[in-house]
Amino acid sequence: MKKIIWVLLDNRMGSVSQAKGVIEALDKEKFEIVEKKTEYNFLAGLPNFLRGRTLLGLTEKSRRLFGGQMPDAVLSTSRRTVPVARYIKKESGEKTKLIQLMHPGNAGLDEFDLVFVPEHDKGKKGGDNIVYITGCAHKITEKSLAEAHEKWEKTFSELKRPLTSVIVGGAIKKKPFSLENAESLGLALKEFYENNGGTFLLTTSRRTGEEPQKKILSHIKDIPTYSYLWGDKGENPYMGFLSEADNIIVTGDSVSMCSEAVGTGKNVLIFEGKDWLTPKHHRFVESLYEKGLAEPLSAKMKNKKKTGKIFNPAYDIAKKISLSI
Repeated sequence: MKKIIWVLLDNRMGSVSQAKGVIEALDKEKFEIVEKKTEYNFLAGLPNFLRGRTLLGLTEKSRRLFGGQMPDAVLSTSRRTVPVARYIKKESGEKTKLIQLMHPGNAGLDEFDLVFVPEHDKGKKGGDNIVYITGCAHKITEKSLAEAHEKWEKTFSELKRPLTSVIVGGAIKKKPFSLENAESLGLALKEFYENNGGTFLLTTSRRTGEEPQKKILSHIKDIPTYSYLWGDKGENPYMGFLSEADNIIVTGDSVSMCSEAVGTGKNVLIFEGKDWLTPKHHRFVESLYEKGLAEPLSAKMKNKKKTGKIFNPAYDIAKKISLSI
């Protein structure tokens, strides 16, 4: 009989992407995966030690998802889903095993059987249930890249190579993506093109900001570019950007974006900017450099062959989950 795992998904793309990556890596012959998409009200902003082992913070519709037979295990994917996971364990008579992606915070940490924490978060409270990983799980696999290639190859076939995907994030917490950093990135892209030629495949995010986006675009306006900017309509070609790229330039503000980039096995270059990334982000980026998965963006860097190193912690996470349930 298959073991049942409930996967708690909120509305944050980063945590959902991590969960989807682990789901893909799990053995479907052994596990039945049930996705539970949670919606929240204003009470979700309360600290977890106040929300405790309850469904406080969930909408009435979401609360109805968590009745009946409790699962063998729960995969929790963010801070907000932690009280829900703890509630399920309580309702199961403490029989349901809890697995967490990212540090859950101190409240209820000991109730989790496995907690997968990025190495750059080692400063947070530890425990025997914590497993440290580089970066984060993601949904980039050989299969997903092959599917994206089949779908997007013709779209980009007429573009001059090398194709360099440029994935731009933006503001992080209280640190905006400044015009100064947008200027630096734009200049670096221009010089990269002068050294390598080809075409840029450019995408921005909600966090980039309108003015920084304009600043970047002003420096590459005369460079062949296929762009999909934040707010653009139509199907997002992000997976095509990853599958068809010869090089990937990504900003270092997002652990998930950088982890997905190095998951392709392509030549990955990271833009760190100035007075922008947190110490945690810098530790993460340095860990990718040390493992030979990426290099810092340099204007003089020439186009290289892909590294061939396809990196995805989801497979190690799935293996450990399989052994624990």
